[in-house]
Amino acid sequence: MTSQDRITLYYSPQTRATGARVLLEELGAPYDLHVLNMKAGEQRQPAYLAINPLGKVPAIRRGEALVTEQVAIYIYLADLFPKAGLTPALDDPNRGPYLRWITYYGSSFEPALIDKFMKREPAPVTQSPYSDYDSMLSALEAQLSRGPYLLGERMTAADILWGVAFSWTMTFGLVPRKDVFVAYAERMTSRPAFQRITAADAEMAAQHAAACGG
Repeated sequence: MTSQDRITLYYSPQTRATGARVLLEELGAPYDLHVLNMKAGEQRQPAYLAINPLGKVPAIRRGEALVTEQVAIYIYLADLFPKAGLTPALDDPNRGPYLRWITYYGSSFEPALIDKFMKREPAPVTQSPYSDYDSMLSALEAQLSRGPYLLGERMTAADILWGVAFSWTMTFGLVPRKDVFVAYAERMTSRPAFQRITAADAEMAAQHAAACGG
């Protein structure tokens, strides 16, 4: 394993980057953290804006390859380490459903949640990227009811993304605590990788707050 093979994860604790770090752990991938103290605004400094002009985490670098956008990072990493078994191969019939549900997160779920959180009037159904909030969530509920994972018996990188997402959004009341969502989130967040990263995040977040006088 050369230094060119190691992943650099641009990271801040208790953010969307947490799930990417959990995924790296689940994949057994070699990685290093480039930590940003978002409480100090380091994500808005020129050095990081050269990595991601939006000032968002996560972002990853492997050699000359730079990847931003959460869903793209999950797909890229899972494909890069196929022996971990967290991605269906290109000729696997499950590849299509896998791509459907992992990209559903960014194309439908997050836009719907932001509208709900901001108490904004959503666009008309014919123009909305997610139809309407209830329909968007019902589709997820129906899929997860077939469980235990999005693709049935097989866990994939998509489940890591969604498990973290449901845990956070139910905590903040953005998603109702329906039995199927609660069971799914608990299934994913009880895994050792998630538990390790959650504990590390709490310690790092406390250090960042202290550094900012919080």
